[in-house]
Amino acid sequence: MKRILEPEVMDTWEESVAYDAMDFTEVNTVFVEDAITIGPESGLVLDLGTGTARIPVLMAQRKPQWQIVGIDLSQNMLKLGQQHVNNAELSDRISLEYLDAKQLPYDDNSFDFVVSNSVVHHLSDPVPCFQEIARVLKPSGGLFVRDLYRPENEAIVDRLVASIGSDYDTHQTQLFRDSLCAAFTVEEIIELLNQAGLNDVSVKMTSDRHWTAQRAGCNGR
Repeated sequence: MKRILEPEVMDTWEESVAYDAMDFTEVNTVFVEDAITIGPESGLVLDLGTGTARIPVLMAQRKPQWQIVGIDLSQNMLKLGQQHVNNAELSDRISLEYLDAKQLPYDDNSFDFVVSNSVVHHLSDPVPCFQEIARVLKPSGGLFVRDLYRPENEAIVDRLVASIGSDYDTHQTQLFRDSLCAAFTVEEIIELLNQAGLNDVSVKMTSDRHWTAQRAGCNGR
């Protein structure tokens, strides 16, 4: 199935609220638990495409030794995210910034760990983003990126969309369908990572709808 692009940024207030209302608790918790297993004991962590900052909050609650920077291109997502950070009383350890992951202002070798969840499928070309990751990540730093996998055909898309049940409204269900159709395959991600110079990263399917790219840092467990 050919890839069908979707908008890179969901920046209307309605879209941001609809996204934030979707229950990703289980998926986000699994993401954080898996990331922690290869992350450093302490250090500076960058979350690319942090959205409404649900993942940084979970990470900070689990890893008090981490200082976390979350970036996103949606002002409204970040506005909601700041509310979540404030409500969790974590503003001293989580900072949110309005930035493009393809043009980061940070110095080379700045971060001990870079994570990203469900962002890559929004990018028409992920290579510039991957190149920036390679630049700002310390040589000994860890990487954990997870996103949706593009199914082989529409029948599989229909099955995956049906599997989310009736908990989501029509708009939320369409967002999920569009994201599946905009996603990459494992083979495509491996090639894109290699183009960006991140050829020491393991990429594999980790669910019936997700791939994960990871590299443990020297302090990872």
